[in-house]
Amino acid sequence: MSNSLQAMRERVCEANRSLPTHNLVKFTWGNVSEVNREAGFIVIKPSGVDYDLLTPENMVVTDLDGNVLEGDLNPSSDLPTHVQLYKAWPEINAVVHTHSTEAVGWAQAGRDIPFYGTTHADYFYGAVPCARSLTEYEVNHAYEIETGNVIVEEFARRGLDPVAVPGIVVRNHGPFTWGKNPAQAVYHSVVLEEVARMDRYTEQINPKVTEGPKYIMDKHYLRKHGPNAYYGQKGEQH
Repeated sequence: MSNSLQAMRERVCEANRSLPTHNLVKFTWGNVSEVNREAGFIVIKPSGVDYDLLTPENMVVTDLDGNVLEGDLNPSSDLPTHVQLYKAWPEINAVVHTHSTEAVGWAQAGRDIPFYGTTHADYFYGAVPCARSLTEYEVNHAYEIETGNVIVEEFARRGLDPVAVPGIVVRNHGPFTWGKNPAQAVYHSVVLEEVARMDRYTEQINPKVTEGPKYIMDKHYLRKHGPNAYYGQKGEQH
């Protein structure tokens, strides 16, 4: 095994094991993967395995089409969704899917998670979109592949940049986030869940609330992510 593949196994294992630590999953309701396009590998959590039992050695290694190359266990059933996102967006290197409670609430309601304040704008440049439900044909034909296609379709329809908006909720399903590595993708899942909770409180307190001003969104997003970003220290991940 190459050093780079072993390092991927370790990163993906650590990221998956962090999901219950951040209260993003119950039981085995989630998965993290990472892609190395140059080496031709995807590493992902095995399907249905408890997080306490995960090790770098039982991570599943596949090719870029999701065909298993190494591992005795079945890969996550959501692997085809991850594959579709990797194929569509070369800018991303890791994907997270959970059924975290607050984000699922917005997904089941069929609503975007709106921009109401600076916490949101620090990481998502605009509303976190809600993609449409899959059709009956899509569910029965190739459910996980079509889930990925629906996510990509929604970003294309709205003209969104997956780097500037590193997450989505799929109607009647739940959230997906991504990033440049597994740790950042998990970080975005934590932020998405937190802003989903904040937004629910906001709408309970003021049912007539409107989205925050764009100039505040611009300020907070660009001070962290723009070409002239100045938040934090050099080399830090935000």
